[in-house]
Amino acid sequence: MGSLRSLRLVAGSCFRLCERDASLSLRLTRNSNLKTVSGFCTKPQENPKAPSHTYSHRVPLHKPTDWEKKILIWSGRFKKEDEIPETITFEMLDAAKNKLRVKVSYVMIALTVAGCIFMIIEGKKAAGRNESLTSLNLEKKARLREEAAMKAKTE
Repeated sequence: MGSLRSLRLVAGSCFRLCERDASLSLRLTRNSNLKTVSGFCTKPQENPKAPSHTYSHRVPLHKPTDWEKKILIWSGRFKKEDEIPETITFEMLDAAKNKLRVKVSYVMIALTVAGCIFMIIEGKKAAGRNESLTSLNLEKKARLREEAAMKAKTE
């Protein structure tokens, strides 16, 4: 138990050192943008001009294949294939695929429940006819014994 306590103390002191270094660097970065004018801190004045170098962040576009067009239609994003633009974003395609995945999983859940209900109904019908695995196995074994006895008699 003593080693666990010392391990906790060491971890705590390391955390405090890292926290102190982080707060010091934060203080330095905060104060670097400030001007000191007659004892008061003020923010630097912003230029009313737009920066000369502008970055245009364009979203990469993708030309959908026939299969992806079908996915977009099945997901309900577009009604007809003619409405689909020539290029679409990857986010739009991912959203359509996810929506289609959810629809397919709902269909699979419904089919599983329907299959379970069908098997319960069939099992109750078989029980009403007195068909069970035990009775079927006993009949099969009796038939195999009779066939073995017939073979033994003929030989």
